[in-house]
Amino acid sequence: MRIIVAGGDGFCGWPTALYLSELGHDVTIVDNLVRRKIDVELMSGSVTPIATLDERVAAWREVTGRTIGVRIGDLNDYEFLSGVFRDVKPEAFVHFAEQRSAPYSMIDREHAVYTQSNNVLGTLNVLYAIKEYAPDCHLVKLGTMGEYGTPNIDIEEGYLTVEHKGRQETFLYPKTPGSFYHLSKVHDTNNIYFACRMWGIRATDLNQGVVYNVRTPQTELDPRLANRFDYDGIFGTALDRFVAQAAVGHPLTVYGRGGQTRGYINILDTVRCLQLACENPPEPGKLRVMNQFTQWFSVNQLAQTVKRVGDGMGLDVTIEHLDNPRIEREDDHYFHAVNTSLISLGLEPHMLDDQTVASILELAIANRDRINQSLICNSPTWK
Repeated sequence: MRIIVAGGDGFCGWPTALYLSELGHDVTIVDNLVRRKIDVELMSGSVTPIATLDERVAAWREVTGRTIGVRIGDLNDYEFLSGVFRDVKPEAFVHFAEQRSAPYSMIDREHAVYTQSNNVLGTLNVLYAIKEYAPDCHLVKLGTMGEYGTPNIDIEEGYLTVEHKGRQETFLYPKTPGSFYHLSKVHDTNNIYFACRMWGIRATDLNQGVVYNVRTPQTELDPRLANRFDYDGIFGTALDRFVAQAAVGHPLTVYGRGGQTRGYINILDTVRCLQLACENPPEPGKLRVMNQFTQWFSVNQLAQTVKRVGDGMGLDVTIEHLDNPRIEREDDHYFHAVNTSLISLGLEPHMLDDQTVASILELAIANRDRINQSLICNSPTWK
């Protein structure tokens, strides 16, 4: 298939592009490189050294003999985007090209506006490009489990059937997002659902849980292919952030009481899910929603796991509870979500175990001189 991976220079996009290319798909990366600029803005960076995108794709060609196309530009530039569609004629458009951090979206008004305008308008441009230049193209859009919030009922896969006064209807599942970032994803879902109904576009919305791990067999083929490893309080996700803290002897910083429970997924399963979605498109006019996670954990459970593994490796790992900068449920609340669609397509999940945590911790220890401890607790407040 001809597949565009938008945001293909990023944390999920890069290993996905490599994985799809190795399978024989004709992959083109579209990226504006803004994530690298945000590293400069935040005076942060990856725990792992990251080559330039040109160096990355050149290394992939040298190692595997496979070519990945690259187009540098912004989805909010419709002239650029329409040119890419005319040239590539994609059969699938994998959409990672959004500002992905909830804390970043909550820094201030400017960051909230940027997040929503970049994410929502960029996706709207993609929908129009599909309609005008590639109506059979399958949009595979990365959503987030954070769209749902933490309701006191089971979370279904995208839709909920409601009975009211003797009548029944099926709606998109009600959303209670917890940040301006998550809210942008809800707006995306509504716009995609509208475009599917109005224009007959086919789309898959992958509501992904929190991703952990940074390495795949493809990124391990050459040091220039390494994936990024975020650790700070703005872009670092819970497990990877705790691992980085353990590596440098910093207490594991649990926000509030630590009962916050979320769905999690290994990056190895992320790339597999994208393959399954691309190769099994829905019918035209349908928005298919899949919950892309494999397990769920509380923050306390993750911290205890990292402590157990770190102590077993000779580290003295401590846990510290901080005032929560976010507004969210911290108690041991109800969380139960359906995640059967991708498994029915063939996903065989990699479950979190101590060996996986030890592997990530070893990587962090090997690169701990790149970890700036002043950035570990730099999350803005929601209030």
